[in-house]
Amino acid sequence: MIKNSLFAVALLSLALAGGCAKGGNGEIPPQPAIDVKITSPSNVNADAIYPTQSMTLTATATHTSTTAVTWSLSGPGTLTPLTSTTATYVAPATVPATAASQPTVTATLAADSSLTGTLPMTVVDITTDVAPASLSIGKGLVQQFTAVAVPDDAPQTFSWTCTANGVQCASFVQDPNVSGLAYYTGQDSCGGACIQISAAAPLDPTGCSTNPKNCTIAKASLVTSRVSGTYAFQFSGYDGSNNATAVVGTFTALNGTINSGVEEILTASGPSAQNPIPITGGSYKATSSDPNNSNNAGTLTLTLPAGVYPNQYQVALDGGGDIEMIESDGQGTGSGIAQKSSNPSLFNGDQTYAFGFTGVDSNGKRVGYVGLLPMNGGGSIVSGQMDVNDNGNDANICGAGPCSIAMGSYTADSNISGLWHLTLTATVTMHFDFLISSGTTSKTNPLTFYAISTDSVDATHPAVSGTMVLQDSTPTYNNAAFKGTSVSALTGANGAHTNVSLTLGTTDGDGNFSGQFDQNDAGTIVSIVQFPPASGANNYTYAATGTNGRYTFNLLGNPTANPVVAPLPFILYASGANRGFLLDQSSSSVMTGTMNSQGKGGGLFANSELPGTYAAATTSSSNSEVVPLAANLLATIQTTPATGALTYNISGTQYPAPQQTVTGTYTMSFSGTGTIALTAPATQNYVIYVLGTSGCTSTQNPVCAIQDFLMMDVDKTNPNASIIFAQQ
Repeated sequence: MIKNSLFAVALLSLALAGGCAKGGNGEIPPQPAIDVKITSPSNVNADAIYPTQSMTLTATATHTSTTAVTWSLSGPGTLTPLTSTTATYVAPATVPATAASQPTVTATLAADSSLTGTLPMTVVDITTDVAPASLSIGKGLVQQFTAVAVPDDAPQTFSWTCTANGVQCASFVQDPNVSGLAYYTGQDSCGGACIQISAAAPLDPTGCSTNPKNCTIAKASLVTSRVSGTYAFQFSGYDGSNNATAVVGTFTALNGTINSGVEEILTASGPSAQNPIPITGGSYKATSSDPNNSNNAGTLTLTLPAGVYPNQYQVALDGGGDIEMIESDGQGTGSGIAQKSSNPSLFNGDQTYAFGFTGVDSNGKRVGYVGLLPMNGGGSIVSGQMDVNDNGNDANICGAGPCSIAMGSYTADSNISGLWHLTLTATVTMHFDFLISSGTTSKTNPLTFYAISTDSVDATHPAVSGTMVLQDSTPTYNNAAFKGTSVSALTGANGAHTNVSLTLGTTDGDGNFSGQFDQNDAGTIVSIVQFPPASGANNYTYAATGTNGRYTFNLLGNPTANPVVAPLPFILYASGANRGFLLDQSSSSVMTGTMNSQGKGGGLFANSELPGTYAAATTSSSNSEVVPLAANLLATIQTTPATGALTYNISGTQYPAPQQTVTGTYTMSFSGTGTIALTAPATQNYVIYVLGTSGCTSTQNPVCAIQDFLMMDVDKTNPNASIIFAQQ
């Protein structure tokens, strides 16, 4: 009897155990649903495949042990099953006439025909883009042109055409190794934008006809010299004794011959006693020794009084004719820019200017200013504001920020067109001169001035120079006004070395700031740091301190470090939405710089958008050990014939003399950040952050082309890195 009872208990235990396996109610729990998906290769966008493109598709069935599928196709093209889970799709030779007739591939589970997965695809024509799209070419000089094809994985092979007033160009050569590269020499005789250059993909059904649908036509004008007109320029650097030096000036040139001009020089000990210094002559001469880019490189010489430097610059010209320059007279180092001056008549009425100035105090320590100057059109400044960092102290110059500019005035110089004199009172009275540089009254191309202090240097009057930019008057400058993606470039000095960084950030309109940054602090590299941290408190924020355009921003630090390095507090004075001048509030590095809206294309960048010819040069240096450089950089895409693989190349010429050949490769991410790895003139690594694009909205040119970007050295061996600006 006892044995039978024990047997019954055992049976009951087994029954209960079985019930537990089924669930609390004794039922079998539901199984995950079987799912069938089709994927294309990782480098192929199914929403943009080109005619005749071939690709291998993969079907994946989850939550089942029987994964075999049968394949079917609706719409044009061909589909060839390869295995039970893979098939090859080849797009049709022409683009379907309607969206409804685009192809769709279906994979049906062989074990259950009710279970399917689909992959809709869009076939698009190959579109080609030629860069630079428009520019001036000096007679007898060589200009490189690049071509790219999209979709991004389309074959990068082209048929080039060059005409001068409809006749074949006298000297135009396609590169024998890179199909998307060609060289034009200005040897034709025609006027206006008479040179037209195009590159068509072999699969382009229309080519570059009179009204091209799928390709762009670059247009060029032939000129005696690319340097002609009135220019304003600014320069900062160090003299032969490593003392800080700054220059602003203006000159007028005709076909490369400089006829007249003036400049003002500021040193660590104060303004030159000779200011304003006359420029009585000079010249721009193209660098004929650069056979590939002689149209974009040259030497700018200014005739100044004996013993006055800098008086010679190695320069690189971008497509718009802006002159990026580094000192090349052997008397010092530094860099700057010259741009064609806008009409002084644009400077009138109520206009507010944001500004950023840097320099050194009376002890030779780094100092930075940022602020706003509301100008009433009648020569007065009302309710201005500024913040200062003098070697880590924000109260040395005008008290703790923000300092109120109680009053101010500005007057035009009676003898020099485009030169103005500025007086500001913010506890102490300060004096500046400024020159009208480039720009308009539009928010997309704001009026810009180059400014320099004219006071004798003492405890409350540092030697500073910088830029003033017309503020967009449209927004109400609250948190909501800053909603978008921006790129910030910062330069400072950490003791005897530099501290530089680039940040790609997104503001959400509600005070939160997120993104990534790279930093080279005296050779200590922080790479691709994502902020804010994934967990914990978010201290990467921004806030408007009023409605005039003053903001606080938290930047840099390192949320991934152990222990966490908190971000630095910065002040930003806005010149527009997501742009303005930055100044760190408290560190002795005195990091200064700009924030710029990234513009169109954010989040959708590709390697095919970079190709082109770029003028590049070092921006302002915070240390005399920085070696400024100017360069013509060329980005191209090369196809390996045997495999079809694409290589993204960087080449060009780098200065100072003797000029050096640049070779290397680049990469680009969807966010607009990337890398450049050089193999010559030496092994060197840079990060790149894209500023803006062009051509995205045109029906004729649907390709986004990167217009400009910033570079930063991220080699641990370089404690004196710099920020380099590159522009097509």
